[in-house]
Amino acid sequence: MVLGALLGAALWWRKNPSAMPYWQRFFVELPHPGITRERLVEILEPRPKERLLEVGPGTGYYALTIAERLNGGRLEVFDLQREMVDHVLRRASERGLSNVTGWTGDAQEMLFEKNRFDGAYLTVVLGEIPDQDAALRELARVVKPGGRVVVGEIALDPHYVTFGSLRERAERAGLELDRRVGGGLAYFARFRVPLAA
Repeated sequence: MVLGALLGAALWWRKNPSAMPYWQRFFVELPHPGITRERLVEILEPRPKERLLEVGPGTGYYALTIAERLNGGRLEVFDLQREMVDHVLRRASERGLSNVTGWTGDAQEMLFEKNRFDGAYLTVVLGEIPDQDAALRELARVVKPGGRVVVGEIALDPHYVTFGSLRERAERAGLELDRRVGGGLAYFARFRVPLAA
């Protein structure tokens, strides 16, 4: 009976995507097997002086590591929940990082101008967005031509997006697959915004 209730709840949650509430934030601090911070750095390749965007930073699991690699650059975190953004900014301040800025809004309709960022990433977030196609179109819009968009997914997430589904959606949004690391249960995929013709 309990197992049936848990399965029913998981199925409902899968069909009704939504952001993880702030009160459940401890889940985002658990280890991320297969989509580690090191693996994100490897595929995102953050460089000094770049301006990068993280959509759905949670409590900063990845953000602080990336910000540390942007010597003279800036990381902008963007989340639906003000509490998450404030949490990341607080942690960045505690670590002496002054290059992290936070914004609140909807990933389906971002407040940023076109071509603002050198790159963007979101990890275990895309499946929580009701209109994934709109979010990927927005990422393609706010990242400069030639810039990269990295998506990380893990099968343990109830909102897991398979690589095949992601690739199809990303290509519809005008992004080009560049590289993938990891397997079917946990992966990072890097896409490029095409250079203007």
